[in-house]
Amino acid sequence: MGNRLSKIYTRTGDDGSTGLGDGSRTGKDSARVTAYGTVDEANSAIGVVLAAPHVADGIRDLLTTVQHQLFDLGGELCIPGHAAIHGEDIDALERELDRYNADLPPLKDFILPAGGEAAARCHLARTIVRRAERETVALSRLEPVRGEAVRYLNRLSDLLFVLARVLARADGHGEVLWQHERRNAAR
Repeated sequence: MGNRLSKIYTRTGDDGSTGLGDGSRTGKDSARVTAYGTVDEANSAIGVVLAAPHVADGIRDLLTTVQHQLFDLGGELCIPGHAAIHGEDIDALERELDRYNADLPPLKDFILPAGGEAAARCHLARTIVRRAERETVALSRLEPVRGEAVRYLNRLSDLLFVLARVLARADGHGEVLWQHERRNAAR
């Protein structure tokens, strides 16, 4: 590891700028900082999922691996031109997605982001990952961003959706289906 932080505050960002991994400075509200900041937020949200009781060891291990990869992805977005997420990372997400989805019944209705504590936390993490994806796409319209970054976030949000379904069933709450006909029935 490079330099260790011995002092947490530096005062260099007091002017509204921040340092990127390549040594350049940019605004704290830049598209790049917004994208990697939301990746960091997604990583924290996955930590909140991991803090929930009754998360199976297999899911716990998978999400811990994802946290490491999100840290790598944040680094990739913080250092223009850097590559940290690769096709094999996306392939691994797809394999896990297929494995966990295989035992779930097909969806015929939309589900609400609920289903018990762990599932609800997972849904929240999923929506933050979706926002990180949107913000990374917005960055890619302004500056070069590797396609692997966007694809990784896209697959991760799908995986979190499937894991939320698994967690809802494992916790005994089950999935909460959207009742699209509820308004017509009430009239």
